[in-house]
Amino acid sequence: MRLATIFSIAATLSAGVTADIYLGFNSGATFDNEVVKKQADFEKEFKLAQQLQGSPGTFNSIRLYTNVQGGTQDTPIEAFPAAISTQTKLLLGIWCSGTTSIDNELKALTEAITQYGKNFTDLVVGLSVGSEDMYRVSVDGVANKAGVGQDASTIVGFIQNARDKLKNTALSGIPVGHVDTWSTWTNESNKEVIDKVDFVGTNLFPYYESDKQNDFSNASYLFHSAINATEKAAGDKPVWITETGWPTTGPDFGEAKASTDNAQGYWSTVGCSLFGKRNTWWYVLQDSNPANKAKFGITKDFSTTAQYNLTCSAESGAPSSGNNSTGGSGNGGSGNGTTGNGNSGGGNKQSAGYVTPVSWGHSVALFLSMVLAAAAWLA
Repeated sequence: MRLATIFSIAATLSAGVTADIYLGFNSGATFDNEVVKKQADFEKEFKLAQQLQGSPGTFNSIRLYTNVQGGTQDTPIEAFPAAISTQTKLLLGIWCSGTTSIDNELKALTEAITQYGKNFTDLVVGLSVGSEDMYRVSVDGVANKAGVGQDASTIVGFIQNARDKLKNTALSGIPVGHVDTWSTWTNESNKEVIDKVDFVGTNLFPYYESDKQNDFSNASYLFHSAINATEKAAGDKPVWITETGWPTTGPDFGEAKASTDNAQGYWSTVGCSLFGKRNTWWYVLQDSNPANKAKFGITKDFSTTAQYNLTCSAESGAPSSGNNSTGGSGNGGSGNGTTGNGNSGGGNKQSAGYVTPVSWGHSVALFLSMVLAAAAWLA
């Protein structure tokens, strides 16, 4: 009995600590000037993310907002072959606002499954059905003129549509979730969405919390308070950090001020506390939303050298820097959603293939495997 218990506990722990933790950025379908990105553009962007100088680990995952190529009705987005070329993991997105149907999104996705097969599906880590749709129709969203959204019941229906369409495909088992602001998730009227999803994607921007004391010195506290509130609302559903960041330039919001120093400080205090520990898609590699006066991009002009130091301290527990040389130019760009299909985040939300693993996970797993081997030998 004791030996069986040892095996059971060790196997459970081993499975838990070796779970992949994704580290990446958000990416839309156009550049900041609304020019639609092509495959070569996505490839440059994805390579840039992986080659950032001083980055804590390798940013080799990308969150998309749509499956549809910009300027088309239902053609698969060219980010898909770009991801295959660069071995970039994908958190897929379906744009849900301003429509009564996601059939075009699902058609593009299923066509990609057929066209690219295992080379594509092995890179998919999850699917977000919608992005901040419920926030847009909330009191705060309407007050902030956030645009057209969807209510909870519509999102629930779309999630079921996606699961039905993916049934009997290679993506039938992927986690399906929804992305929204943290304040949306804590609103009990949206609980039916939490009940429906496999994961809760949350966007957290202390910069926009103008109804709170959101001076930069309070940013870390506001972030962790928001994530704790989200986790409480999510119950047993895993919470993924799908957008967070601080702008280098832009207007003041409440007590918050955009600056390069504050952006670096937010990366160091909040980002470095997340990287390698939680699924995180940072906002943003390069700016993508021309309508947003606040600019969050960590790099400009496709340079692998960011606007501020990306290195995390050893005490933070973040992965070590993999790209340590200085200078050089990378490739890339970030954009907003496809024409008629959505915009990337970072807007006014007041009150609102390699995998980067947990660095110590493999070491613990190795230790546990040794324990199992010893137990088997003693038996």
